[in-house]
Amino acid sequence: MSADGDSTSPRHSLRPQTARWTHLALRVADIAASISWYERHTPLRLLERREDDQGYGAWLGQPESASSPFILVLAHFFPATDPFAGVPTDVLAPFSHIGIELPARSDVDAASARADADGCLVMAPQQLPDPVGYVCMARDPDGNLVEFSFDQGVYETARRIWGDAATSD
Repeated sequence: MSADGDSTSPRHSLRPQTARWTHLALRVADIAASISWYERHTPLRLLERREDDQGYGAWLGQPESASSPFILVLAHFFPATDPFAGVPTDVLAPFSHIGIELPARSDVDAASARADADGCLVMAPQQLPDPVGYVCMARDPDGNLVEFSFDQGVYETARRIWGDAATSD
């Protein structure tokens, strides 16, 4: 509800000028453990953490992408007020995953070493056929898979096909 009490009035003045892909949401069992995992293993940083009658929420993203944000939403629902109670909790696996492209092959090796040390490495680094590239996989605290890759060509392909409009992060 907006400050003037009208629930149909927009609450925010800054919004995209066209439809944008803004977030991916995951249900989590322990919000603090999930925030900690994503901040340790990915370039994502906590943007905002909230609590309401239904549970805890957190937005994680990359600070340098503020002009075109893509956010990972984490939601930890309270059992008594869970709006999805009774609905099976699925995870991103075995192929479904969150992908993080890294700037160097050695960064994949470093991500793999961190995940291995933390006991969450699922797939050691390996070179896969184009366009997959050099990848490893780790499992977050809720069982979702996160892929760390090098040389997938996402940036190059987007810029080649979409041009300069794709250069802003």
